[in-house]
Amino acid sequence: MIRISKRDGIRPLSSLLIRVIALLIAMLACVLLSFASTGRSPFVVLQQMVAGSFGTSKRMWEFLQRTMMLTCIAVGLAPAFKMRFWNVGAEGQLLIGGLGAVILMRFCYKLPSIPLLILMALLAVVFGAIWGMIPGFFKAKWNANETLFTLMMNYIATQIVLYFCTIWEGTKGTVKIGIINDSKNPAGLHKGWIGEMFTGNFNDKDYMWVVVIVLLVVVLMWAYLRYTKHGYEIAVVGDSENTARYAGIRVPVVYVRTMALSGGVCGFAGFLAVSAVSRTLTENTAGGRGFTAIIIAWLSHTNPFLMIVFSALYCFMELAGKQMASVFQLNDYFSKILTGIILFFILGCEFFADYRVKFRRSVKGGQPQ
Repeated sequence: MIRISKRDGIRPLSSLLIRVIALLIAMLACVLLSFASTGRSPFVVLQQMVAGSFGTSKRMWEFLQRTMMLTCIAVGLAPAFKMRFWNVGAEGQLLIGGLGAVILMRFCYKLPSIPLLILMALLAVVFGAIWGMIPGFFKAKWNANETLFTLMMNYIATQIVLYFCTIWEGTKGTVKIGIINDSKNPAGLHKGWIGEMFTGNFNDKDYMWVVVIVLLVVVLMWAYLRYTKHGYEIAVVGDSENTARYAGIRVPVVYVRTMALSGGVCGFAGFLAVSAVSRTLTENTAGGRGFTAIIIAWLSHTNPFLMIVFSALYCFMELAGKQMASVFQLNDYFSKILTGIILFFILGCEFFADYRVKFRRSVKGGQPQ
Protein backbone atom coordinates (compact mmCIF):
# COMPACT_ATOMS: atom_id res chain seq x y z
CA MET A 1 0.00 0.00 0.00
CA ILE A 2 1.04 3.60 -0.56
CA ARG A 3 0.40 6.18 2.14
CA ILE A 4 0.70 9.90 1.36
CA SER A 5 0.82 12.48 4.14
CA LYS A 6 1.57 16.19 4.12
CA ARG A 7 4.90 17.19 5.63
CA ASP A 8 4.89 19.51 8.62
CA GLY A 9 8.21 20.81 7.39
CA ILE A 10 11.31 19.77 5.52
CA ARG A 11 14.95 20.51 6.18
CA PRO A 12 16.58 22.84 3.63
CA LEU A 13 19.20 20.20 2.80
CA SER A 14 16.53 17.58 2.10
CA SER A 15 14.55 20.02 -0.02
CA LEU A 16 17.67 20.85 -2.00
CA LEU A 17 18.50 17.16 -2.43
CA ILE A 18 15.02 16.42 -3.83
CA ARG A 19 15.38 19.20 -6.39
CA VAL A 20 18.91 18.18 -7.40
CA ILE A 21 17.79 14.57 -7.94
CA ALA A 22 14.81 15.78 -10.01
CA LEU A 23 17.12 17.95 -12.10
CA LEU A 24 19.56 15.09 -12.72
CA ILE A 25 16.73 12.76 -13.76
CA ALA A 26 15.38 15.47 -16.07
CA MET A 27 18.79 15.98 -17.67
CA LEU A 28 19.16 12.24 -18.14
CA ALA A 29 15.72 12.08 -19.79
CA CYS A 30 16.70 14.93 -22.14
CA VAL A 31 19.95 13.23 -23.09
CA LEU A 32 18.21 9.90 -23.74
CA LEU A 33 15.51 11.58 -25.85
CA SER A 34 18.18 13.44 -27.81
CA PHE A 35 20.13 10.22 -28.29
CA ALA A 36 16.99 8.46 -29.54
CA SER A 37 16.23 11.34 -31.93
CA THR A 38 19.72 11.88 -33.31
CA GLY A 39 21.48 8.53 -32.83
CA ARG A 40 24.52 10.45 -31.59
CA SER A 41 26.56 9.56 -28.53
CA PRO A 42 25.15 10.98 -25.26
CA PHE A 43 28.49 12.76 -24.75
CA VAL A 44 28.09 14.51 -28.11
CA VAL A 45 24.55 15.48 -27.15
CA LEU A 46 25.74 16.93 -23.83
CA GLN A 47 28.52 18.79 -25.61
CA GLN A 48 26.04 20.43 -27.97
CA MET A 49 23.69 21.28 -25.09
CA VAL A 50 26.51 23.12 -23.33
CA ALA A 51 27.63 24.74 -26.58
CA GLY A 52 24.16 26.25 -26.99
CA SER A 53 24.83 28.60 -24.08
CA PHE A 54 28.60 28.65 -23.73
CA GLY A 55 29.98 27.71 -27.14
CA THR A 56 31.03 31.24 -28.05
CA SER A 57 31.24 34.58 -26.24
CA LYS A 58 28.19 35.78 -28.17
CA ARG A 59 26.17 32.81 -26.93
CA MET A 60 27.34 33.39 -23.38
CA TRP A 61 26.16 36.99 -23.47
CA GLU A 62 22.85 35.94 -25.00
CA PHE A 63 22.43 33.37 -22.22
CA LEU A 64 23.13 36.00 -19.55
CA GLN A 65 20.80 38.51 -21.20
CA ARG A 66 17.94 36.00 -21.39
CA THR A 67 18.53 34.87 -17.81
CA MET A 68 18.59 38.38 -16.38
CA MET A 69 15.55 39.57 -18.31
CA LEU A 70 13.53 36.57 -17.17
CA THR A 71 14.78 37.05 -13.61
CA CYS A 72 13.75 40.71 -13.61
CA ILE A 73 10.17 39.86 -14.61
CA ALA A 74 9.98 37.03 -12.07
CA VAL A 75 11.24 39.38 -9.34
CA GLY A 76 8.44 41.75 -10.30
CA LEU A 77 5.93 38.97 -9.68
CA ALA A 78 7.47 38.06 -6.32
CA PRO A 79 5.64 40.57 -4.06
CA ALA A 80 2.27 39.85 -5.69
CA PHE A 81 2.69 36.08 -5.41
CA LYS A 82 3.87 36.36 -1.80
CA MET A 83 0.59 38.18 -1.12
CA ARG A 84 -1.30 35.35 -2.88
CA PHE A 85 -2.33 37.81 -5.59
CA TRP A 86 -1.97 35.85 -8.82
CA ASN A 87 -0.62 38.46 -11.17
CA VAL A 88 -0.49 36.92 -14.66
CA GLY A 89 -0.26 40.33 -16.30
CA ALA A 90 3.52 40.71 -16.47
CA GLU A 91 3.41 40.62 -20.28
CA GLY A 92 1.17 43.68 -20.41
CA GLN A 93 3.03 45.51 -17.66
CA LEU A 94 6.32 44.98 -19.51
CA LEU A 95 4.83 46.21 -22.79
CA ILE A 96 3.33 49.32 -21.20
CA GLY A 97 6.60 50.05 -19.44
CA GLY A 98 8.44 49.65 -22.72
CA LEU A 99 5.97 52.05 -24.34
CA GLY A 100 6.74 54.68 -21.71
CA ALA A 101 10.46 54.30 -22.39
CA VAL A 102 9.95 54.53 -26.17
CA ILE A 103 7.94 57.76 -25.88
CA LEU A 104 10.90 59.53 -24.29
CA MET A 105 13.37 57.73 -26.52
CA ARG A 106 11.63 59.02 -29.65
CA PHE A 107 10.73 62.57 -28.64
CA CYS A 108 13.32 63.62 -26.04
CA TYR A 109 16.50 62.42 -27.73
CA LYS A 110 18.03 65.90 -27.49
CA LEU A 111 18.46 65.41 -23.75
CA PRO A 112 21.87 64.24 -22.46
CA SER A 113 22.18 60.46 -22.44
CA ILE A 114 22.27 59.80 -18.67
CA PRO A 115 19.29 62.04 -17.74
CA LEU A 116 17.36 60.56 -20.67
CA LEU A 117 18.00 56.98 -19.51
CA ILE A 118 16.96 57.87 -15.96
CA LEU A 119 13.74 59.49 -17.16
CA MET A 120 13.01 56.53 -19.44
CA ALA A 121 13.43 54.12 -16.53
CA LEU A 122 11.22 56.24 -14.26
CA LEU A 123 8.45 56.60 -16.84
CA ALA A 124 8.56 52.87 -17.58
CA VAL A 125 8.20 52.14 -13.86
CA VAL A 126 5.31 54.61 -13.54
CA PHE A 127 3.48 53.17 -16.57
CA GLY A 128 3.97 49.61 -15.31
CA ALA A 129 2.91 50.60 -11.78
CA ILE A 130 -0.32 52.17 -13.05
CA TRP A 131 -1.02 49.07 -15.14
CA GLY A 132 -0.52 46.95 -12.03
CA MET A 133 -2.52 49.21 -9.72
CA ILE A 134 -5.68 48.92 -11.82
CA PRO A 135 -6.36 45.22 -11.06
CA GLY A 136 -5.07 45.79 -7.52
CA PHE A 137 -7.68 48.51 -6.98
CA PHE A 138 -10.51 46.39 -8.40
CA LYS A 139 -9.45 43.48 -6.20
CA ALA A 140 -9.37 45.70 -3.12
CA LYS A 141 -12.64 47.50 -3.89
CA TRP A 142 -14.85 44.80 -5.39
CA ASN A 143 -12.87 41.57 -4.89
CA ALA A 144 -12.45 41.14 -8.66
CA ASN A 145 -10.80 37.94 -9.86
CA GLU A 146 -7.17 39.03 -10.23
CA THR A 147 -6.18 36.17 -12.53
CA LEU A 148 -8.75 36.99 -15.20
CA PHE A 149 -8.34 40.73 -14.73
CA THR A 150 -4.56 40.77 -15.15
CA LEU A 151 -4.81 38.31 -18.06
CA MET A 152 -7.22 40.59 -19.93
CA MET A 153 -4.94 43.56 -19.23
CA ASN A 154 -2.28 41.80 -21.32
CA TYR A 155 -4.47 41.92 -24.40
CA ILE A 156 -5.33 45.58 -23.84
CA ALA A 157 -1.64 46.46 -23.49
CA THR A 158 -0.82 44.57 -26.68
CA GLN A 159 -3.44 46.49 -28.64
CA ILE A 160 -2.25 49.82 -27.24
CA VAL A 161 1.31 49.02 -28.31
CA LEU A 162 0.09 47.95 -31.75
CA TYR A 163 -1.81 51.23 -32.07
CA PHE A 164 1.32 53.29 -31.44
CA CYS A 165 3.40 51.01 -33.65
CA THR A 166 0.95 51.79 -36.45
CA ILE A 167 1.29 55.54 -35.84
CA TRP A 168 5.08 55.48 -35.59
CA GLU A 169 5.81 52.71 -38.11
CA GLY A 170 9.03 53.23 -40.02
CA THR A 171 7.83 51.64 -43.27
CA LYS A 172 4.18 52.05 -44.20
CA GLY A 173 2.11 48.92 -43.67
CA THR A 174 4.69 47.02 -41.59
CA VAL A 175 3.38 48.01 -38.12
CA LYS A 176 7.07 48.14 -37.11
CA ILE A 177 8.75 51.13 -35.51
CA GLY A 178 12.21 49.98 -36.50
CA ILE A 179 15.40 50.63 -34.55
CA ILE A 180 15.00 53.91 -32.67
CA ASN A 181 17.77 56.56 -32.79
CA ASP A 182 20.03 54.60 -35.13
CA SER A 183 22.08 56.06 -37.99
CA LYS A 184 18.90 57.37 -39.62
CA ASN A 185 18.72 59.96 -36.82
CA PRO A 186 22.24 61.45 -36.55
CA ALA A 187 21.06 64.14 -34.11
CA GLY A 188 19.92 61.53 -31.61
CA LEU A 189 22.32 58.70 -32.50
CA HIS A 190 22.26 56.01 -29.76
CA LYS A 191 20.28 58.26 -27.39
CA GLY A 192 18.31 56.15 -24.94
CA TRP A 193 20.49 53.10 -25.60
CA ILE A 194 22.25 51.25 -22.79
CA GLY A 195 25.70 50.51 -24.16
CA GLU A 196 28.27 47.83 -23.40
CA MET A 197 30.23 47.98 -20.16
CA PHE A 198 33.54 46.58 -21.46
CA THR A 199 33.76 48.01 -24.96
CA GLY A 200 31.91 51.28 -24.44
CA ASN A 201 30.09 50.98 -27.78
CA PHE A 202 26.68 49.71 -28.87
CA ASN A 203 27.45 46.87 -31.25
CA ASP A 204 29.16 44.05 -29.31
CA LYS A 205 26.26 43.65 -26.86
CA ASP A 206 28.08 42.25 -23.86
CA TYR A 207 24.94 43.02 -21.77
CA MET A 208 26.99 43.45 -18.59
CA TRP A 209 25.01 46.52 -17.55
CA VAL A 210 21.82 44.46 -17.74
CA VAL A 211 23.41 41.83 -15.49
CA VAL A 212 24.51 44.41 -12.92
CA ILE A 213 21.20 46.29 -12.93
CA VAL A 214 19.07 43.15 -12.54
CA LEU A 215 21.32 41.82 -9.75
CA LEU A 216 20.76 45.12 -7.94
CA VAL A 217 17.00 44.76 -8.42
CA VAL A 218 17.18 41.22 -7.00
CA VAL A 219 19.03 42.38 -3.87
CA LEU A 220 16.65 45.31 -3.32
CA MET A 221 13.56 43.13 -3.70
CA TRP A 222 14.99 40.49 -1.33
CA ALA A 223 15.70 43.19 1.29
CA TYR A 224 12.26 44.76 0.78
CA LEU A 225 10.37 41.52 1.27
CA ARG A 226 12.52 40.32 4.17
CA TYR A 227 13.33 43.38 6.25
CA THR A 228 10.75 46.12 5.66
CA LYS A 229 7.36 46.75 7.26
CA HIS A 230 5.71 46.58 3.84
CA GLY A 231 7.30 43.19 3.20
CA TYR A 232 5.97 41.95 6.54
CA GLU A 233 2.47 43.19 5.69
CA ILE A 234 2.63 41.41 2.33
CA ALA A 235 3.51 38.14 4.07
CA VAL A 236 0.70 38.52 6.64
CA VAL A 237 -1.92 39.31 3.99
CA GLY A 238 -0.71 36.31 1.99
CA ASP A 239 -1.09 34.01 4.99
CA SER A 240 -4.51 35.26 6.06
CA GLU A 241 -6.49 38.39 5.24
CA ASN A 242 -8.50 38.05 8.46
CA THR A 243 -5.34 37.90 10.54
CA ALA A 244 -4.02 40.96 8.71
CA ARG A 245 -7.21 42.92 9.43
CA TYR A 246 -7.13 41.83 13.07
CA ALA A 247 -3.54 43.09 13.29
CA GLY A 248 -4.65 46.49 11.98
CA ILE A 249 -3.18 46.12 8.49
CA ARG A 250 -5.15 47.96 5.82
CA VAL A 251 -5.54 45.12 3.35
CA PRO A 252 -6.92 47.20 0.41
CA VAL A 253 -3.94 49.56 0.67
CA VAL A 254 -1.53 46.61 0.68
CA TYR A 255 -3.22 45.19 -2.43
CA VAL A 256 -2.89 48.41 -4.40
CA ARG A 257 0.60 49.26 -3.15
CA THR A 258 1.98 45.79 -3.80
CA MET A 259 0.53 45.59 -7.29
CA ALA A 260 1.99 49.01 -8.04
CA LEU A 261 5.39 47.63 -7.03
CA SER A 262 4.89 44.42 -9.01
CA GLY A 263 3.80 46.27 -12.14
CA GLY A 264 6.55 48.85 -11.70
CA VAL A 265 9.33 46.24 -11.68
CA CYS A 266 7.81 44.52 -14.73
CA GLY A 267 7.60 47.93 -16.40
CA PHE A 268 11.29 48.43 -15.58
CA ALA A 269 11.97 45.14 -17.38
CA GLY A 270 10.24 46.73 -20.37
CA PHE A 271 12.69 49.63 -20.19
CA LEU A 272 15.62 47.18 -20.24
CA ALA A 273 14.09 45.25 -23.14
CA VAL A 274 13.78 48.45 -25.17
CA SER A 275 16.94 50.28 -24.17
CA ALA A 276 19.47 47.45 -23.81
CA VAL A 277 18.20 44.57 -25.94
CA SER A 278 16.03 45.43 -28.96
CA ARG A 279 16.18 49.27 -29.15
CA THR A 280 12.64 49.14 -30.50
CA LEU A 281 9.14 48.11 -29.44
CA THR A 282 6.76 45.56 -30.96
CA GLU A 283 3.85 43.51 -29.67
CA ASN A 284 6.36 40.65 -29.29
CA THR A 285 8.82 42.54 -27.10
CA ALA A 286 7.73 40.53 -24.06
CA GLY A 287 8.10 37.31 -26.08
CA GLY A 288 6.06 35.19 -23.68
CA ARG A 289 8.54 35.78 -20.86
CA GLY A 290 5.79 37.20 -18.68
CA PHE A 291 4.10 33.80 -18.58
CA THR A 292 7.38 31.89 -18.20
CA ALA A 293 8.24 34.13 -15.24
CA ILE A 294 5.11 32.85 -13.47
CA ILE A 295 6.65 29.37 -13.39
CA ILE A 296 10.00 30.77 -12.25
CA ALA A 297 8.42 32.80 -9.42
CA TRP A 298 6.38 29.81 -8.25
CA LEU A 299 9.27 27.36 -8.32
CA SER A 300 11.49 29.73 -6.34
CA HIS A 301 8.82 30.27 -3.65
CA THR A 302 9.21 34.04 -4.26
CA ASN A 303 12.91 33.94 -3.28
CA PRO A 304 14.60 36.45 -5.65
CA PHE A 305 17.99 34.69 -5.49
CA LEU A 306 16.50 31.32 -6.41
CA MET A 307 14.82 33.03 -9.36
CA ILE A 308 18.25 33.57 -10.88
CA VAL A 309 18.97 29.84 -10.63
CA PHE A 310 15.69 28.71 -12.18
CA SER A 311 15.84 31.39 -14.87
CA ALA A 312 19.35 30.27 -15.80
CA LEU A 313 18.22 26.64 -15.95
CA TYR A 314 15.25 27.48 -18.16
CA CYS A 315 17.32 29.61 -20.54
CA PHE A 316 20.06 26.98 -20.67
CA MET A 317 17.59 24.29 -21.79
CA GLU A 318 15.93 26.64 -24.25
CA LEU A 319 19.24 27.49 -25.93
CA ALA A 320 20.43 23.87 -25.71
CA GLY A 321 17.35 22.71 -27.57
CA LYS A 322 17.81 25.33 -30.27
CA GLN A 323 21.46 24.36 -30.68
CA MET A 324 20.64 20.68 -31.10
CA ALA A 325 17.75 21.43 -33.43
CA SER A 326 20.18 23.37 -35.61
CA VAL A 327 23.14 20.97 -35.46
CA PHE A 328 21.18 17.74 -35.76
CA GLN A 329 18.54 19.20 -38.13
CA LEU A 330 15.64 18.50 -35.81
CA ASN A 331 12.26 20.19 -35.67
CA ASP A 332 12.24 23.70 -34.19
CA TYR A 333 9.88 22.49 -31.48
CA PHE A 334 12.51 20.13 -30.14
CA SER A 335 13.82 22.83 -27.77
CA LYS A 336 10.34 23.30 -26.35
CA ILE A 337 10.07 19.55 -25.75
CA LEU A 338 13.32 19.54 -23.77
CA THR A 339 12.25 22.60 -21.79
CA GLY A 340 8.92 20.93 -21.06
CA ILE A 341 10.69 17.81 -19.75
CA ILE A 342 12.79 19.90 -17.38
CA LEU A 343 9.75 21.80 -16.10
CA PHE A 344 7.78 18.57 -15.70
CA PHE A 345 10.38 17.03 -13.41
CA ILE A 346 11.03 20.22 -11.46
CA LEU A 347 7.33 20.85 -10.90
CA GLY A 348 6.81 17.19 -10.04
CA CYS A 349 9.51 17.23 -7.38
CA GLU A 350 7.53 19.88 -5.49
CA PHE A 351 5.07 17.13 -4.60
CA PHE A 352 7.80 15.16 -2.82
CA ALA A 353 8.98 18.33 -1.06
CA ASP A 354 5.47 18.97 0.30
CA TYR A 355 4.30 15.39 0.89
CA ARG A 356 5.80 12.26 2.41
CA VAL A 357 5.25 8.98 0.53
CA LYS A 358 5.45 5.73 2.50
CA PHE A 359 5.22 2.19 1.18
CA ARG A 360 3.92 -0.59 3.38
CA ARG A 361 2.77 -4.13 2.80
CA SER A 362 -0.92 -4.95 2.37
CA VAL A 363 -3.01 -5.75 5.43
CA LYS A 364 -4.71 -9.09 5.99
CA GLY A 365 -6.80 -9.79 9.04
CA GLY A 366 -5.84 -6.45 10.55
CA GLN A 367 -2.12 -7.25 10.48
CA PRO A 368 0.37 -5.82 7.99
CA GLN A 369 1.96 -8.47 5.79
